[in-house]
Amino acid sequence: MPFYRRMGEIPHKRHVQFRKDDGGLYREEVMGTKGFSGIQSILYHHHPPTQISDARLLRDWTVKVEEEGANRHRHFLTRKLSPGGDPIDGRQYLLVNEDVAIGICMPTETMEYFFRNGDGDELWFVHEGEGRVETVFGTLSYRPGDYIVVPVGTTYRLVTSSERTRFLVIESTGEITIPKRYRNEYGQLMEHSPYCERDIRGPERLETHVEEGEFEVRVKARNQLHAYRCDFHPFDVVGWDGYLYPYAFSIHDFEPITGSIHQPPPVHQTFAGPNFVVCSFVPRLFDYHPEAIPVPYYHSNVHSDEVLYYVEGNFMSRRGIESGSVTLHPSGIPHGPHPGAIENSLGKDRTEELAVMVDTFRPLRVACSALAVEDPGYLKSWLPAKS
Repeated sequence: MPFYRRMGEIPHKRHVQFRKDDGGLYREEVMGTKGFSGIQSILYHHHPPTQISDARLLRDWTVKVEEEGANRHRHFLTRKLSPGGDPIDGRQYLLVNEDVAIGICMPTETMEYFFRNGDGDELWFVHEGEGRVETVFGTLSYRPGDYIVVPVGTTYRLVTSSERTRFLVIESTGEITIPKRYRNEYGQLMEHSPYCERDIRGPERLETHVEEGEFEVRVKARNQLHAYRCDFHPFDVVGWDGYLYPYAFSIHDFEPITGSIHQPPPVHQTFAGPNFVVCSFVPRLFDYHPEAIPVPYYHSNVHSDEVLYYVEGNFMSRRGIESGSVTLHPSGIPHGPHPGAIENSLGKDRTEELAVMVDTFRPLRVACSALAVEDPGYLKSWLPAKS
């Protein structure tokens, strides 16, 4: 994160004695990225965070992908996926490459354990449902429209409180950050940014647990899932400070950038990851040039694959799209509005669409779990209707 936060009790200086009421020492943990050159936070535990009583390998995390075929546009109707599992094992993957995995999660089971992704950051987009993310940094509540950024190495448990829950889940192999062009040399968000620090919500409260017993922490590391048994509750932190922590940002707080003619996708960028970006398409006024064409122009993604997750609203440039649809427009072939979309958009003054876009700069592979909900007719949906 680009700004400093602190919660709970911490000593007046780093790396000095910090004692409990009984005279014992709290255990200091420096949690950072990129060795000691990235952002970091310092946490103070009741117990050594290294203290475990058992470790075992649970399973491989590799996503099975289809055999490669013709490069083509794809459409997946994720409303046809069945809910199930918990927020970790219930992830149903759609698209993957070396940098990112994109999937849907509609959990129906509670997490009876804690989880930590040791391979990279996670970004959750809340399509439906409310609840909270309990973390070692404190508790963060969420609601529909929220992006939740969970930094690498964060121990957490996601607790749903709604009958229906739906997430778009983006797993990164590195850091998910705020784009550099929105920040000044000190890290502060500048005036031209489509959101500011006031829109970002960190953990709301720090709940320190001192219970002892048997607690399981599952960790994704080296693309495998491991289980560790602790004799104490993993949320035993009495205080922390720093720049690394989970946070939430609502897509409804994204301020769209508009112009007299159609603006390209980079104006919608919300986050940056290793070799990918995340953009937010929100309700906004259309272009105000008297001869403007409101819908996107045809374009070729020569060096990127474009993924769109449709949340709600009227998707003017597409037909056959529904809430929960995911489209893949891969590099190498042009894409753009469906027949009739340009003419139908003329004279319109605004759009009410809500969508999340992921552009990757290395080719994506389609997961086998996505094939059952693929729309086979999407490839030909640009052909003119037969009279």
